[in-house]
Amino acid sequence: MDVPRTVTAALEDRPVEGATCLEAGAGVGNATASLLAAGAARVYAVTNDDGHARTVRERIGRDELGRTAAVTADLRDIPLSTDSIDLVTAHAVCNVLPPAALSAVAAELTRVATPGCHLVVDDYAPLPDDAAVRDLFALENATRELADGRPALTFYPAAMLRRLFAGYGWEFDRERTLLEPVPWTEGHVAAHAEAARSAAARLPDDLAARLTAESDRLAAAIGAESTGRMYSVAMRLPEDTSFGSNFQGETV
Repeated sequence: MDVPRTVTAALEDRPVEGATCLEAGAGVGNATASLLAAGAARVYAVTNDDGHARTVRERIGRDELGRTAAVTADLRDIPLSTDSIDLVTAHAVCNVLPPAALSAVAAELTRVATPGCHLVVDDYAPLPDDAAVRDLFALENATRELADGRPALTFYPAAMLRRLFAGYGWEFDRERTLLEPVPWTEGHVAAHAEAARSAAARLPDDLAARLTAESDRLAAAIGAESTGRMYSVAMRLPEDTSFGSNFQGETV
């Protein structure tokens, strides 16, 4: 199974072999594939998208189904037992979580974690002011806010996620850079432009036409761009979790 280097690099210093793992926000299952290849005893791939869950099952294949469960669920209400997971990975997930949901997800990931659990959070830092893709992402966010009442993307600084999880008792281990600059390919740019168009289609016709035209203009003008940073933060829950179980976390 072909796994992006960013995923393997984020997990290569974690004790995966023999661990019960959770891929939070599984997507197409890149982290699940990496965890299985590294010897995980079992991997729960949790996603809120039925199509992604099917993709994970198809990708893993029959031979690995005994060690894998692709679960469709909201990350704010994970159908796993308390203190059941040895390692949690959240790869490029926080950026699609609005601030209002982020604390609830952090609390739920903490609930399912065993004392001593490892947590790996990989995501994108806020883009530089001169990044052209910032304008496209801003348009996508504005369109989603108008259509659904929530942004599509939020790029959190690594330090902010560290503080958030520290509020639930997690202790910082290490931070590393996975990509710098980040290659936003023509395919990425086109996908975000299409996301903006899709949201615009749910708005009144005149506004939808203007937003659609602007998304097309931006995508054509940007093409592709390499900018920004993708980071990986690793943390660990202490063996004594009395602090984390009583503390409600910091408001984001």
